[in-house]
Amino acid sequence: MWIWLGLAALALIGELATGTFYLLLVALGLAAAGAAAWFGSGLEWQLVACGVVLLLGLLVLRKTRVLKKREVNSARNADVNLDIGQTVSVDSWSEHGTTRVWYRGAHWQAELAPGQTPAAGEYIITELRGSTLVLTPMAAPGTAR
Repeated sequence: MWIWLGLAALALIGELATGTFYLLLVALGLAAAGAAAWFGSGLEWQLVACGVVLLLGLLVLRKTRVLKKREVNSARNADVNLDIGQTVSVDSWSEHGTTRVWYRGAHWQAELAPGQTPAAGEYIITELRGSTLVLTPMAAPGTAR
């Protein structure tokens, strides 16, 4: 019994150090095995108790989406793509809402974000689609964007 509880304590310490929920489930499973040992169950039932609690905990976390993979849209996230939020100057737009801009020492293909009116001026990069910059007009000082 004490071996199970000692292993559960080690898994709990590891959980606190890493911040994942997996080691918490392992700690709960090991504690369940310790409880089964305390009630006098054989080793096979202790292992079954550990496995059942661990799997049930994993199912609960999956159903509640706590362990859901958080995908990051790198095309729009400034933490992933450092070009987002940078400004470029546009001289003119084509009738299709595209242009070429000088940015980072090269000419880039750019397109206007949906719902925006094409006009010459300063624009903010709001998204990258492959090697095409998606631009939104820069708001004038004192106006909401």
